[in-house]
Amino acid sequence: MLTAAFIGNGKSTNRYHLPFILKTKKFQVKTIFSPSGKSNWQKLDGVNYTSSINDILTDDGLDLVIITTPAEFHYENAKLALEHGKNVLLEKPFTMLAAEARDLFNLAKEKGVFLQAYQNRRLDSDFLTVQKVIESGKLGELLEVEMHYDYFRPEVPESMKTFSPAVSYLYGHACHTVDQVLSYFGSPDHIHYDVRQLLGDGRMNDYFDLDFYYANALKVSIKSSYFRIKARPSFVVYGKKGMFVKETKDRQEEDLKHFYMPDRPDFGLDYPEHYGNLTYIDEAGTYHEEKVVSEVGDYSQFYEKIYQSLVNGADKFVQDSETIRLIEILEEGISGLK
Repeated sequence: MLTAAFIGNGKSTNRYHLPFILKTKKFQVKTIFSPSGKSNWQKLDGVNYTSSINDILTDDGLDLVIITTPAEFHYENAKLALEHGKNVLLEKPFTMLAAEARDLFNLAKEKGVFLQAYQNRRLDSDFLTVQKVIESGKLGELLEVEMHYDYFRPEVPESMKTFSPAVSYLYGHACHTVDQVLSYFGSPDHIHYDVRQLLGDGRMNDYFDLDFYYANALKVSIKSSYFRIKARPSFVVYGKKGMFVKETKDRQEEDLKHFYMPDRPDFGLDYPEHYGNLTYIDEAGTYHEEKVVSEVGDYSQFYEKIYQSLVNGADKFVQDSETIRLIEILEEGISGLK
């Protein structure tokens, strides 16, 4: 069993990491740092909750340090941990600048330690189901993919009176969907950016629409807004022979919000009413319309892959080049706003 520690003790640590790292039974959590040393979440038995980061930096018994602080502190905290020879898993968005990401990966290589971004959304049920449909071949040659990540939360941008990349919608949410695009479709040949402040200049970035163009005529679009009173489908996929629509997103987050935890056998599972609809013409010219049973999303598999990398030397689930390209895209997309 490996020993882990957390730098950060907010929602990210307690909702999106602890339930899944503990589910693997391959990690024990030794220390959790926050500046106050206190916790607004239920404390875990046997864990040292500390206000001294040195309890982590000077602990030679740690196999992995997970950093879940606000994004603007990712670079400095990761650099500090790497300089102390720690293996690091860094939350998304990895850094604010691509140059910072390159610096961290170079430092990790120099120190001979592990560094990877936490891109758990690669294990979303809807994303995995889309891959299954594409690879079935029933859609024919792929033409267009639309990915939507919508909310109706106008109070969020309305409450923010200044612009900051660190709390922009692009950095906060496109870090999920752009990574999904890069991980499955690769880096595009060209990107069209439409990144807006719907409430005006100097306000929060609350909308983005990114189009990724590939040499084989494929276009992948990511569209997200805080002002969608009814969310668009999570995925719409078009091919020359058919289309697939997945209305609802992965349900792991919804279950977590209701404190329905990953130890439940039906945690995060889609019900039949959540299954996507596949419509296509087969080789014989016969029309089909059918439900597609959703794949199972499981964020604990991310930690399983971390374990395999640390213990058995398996390739990183998220490649350094993918992380750097992601930050380049976010940095370029937000560059025109102020």
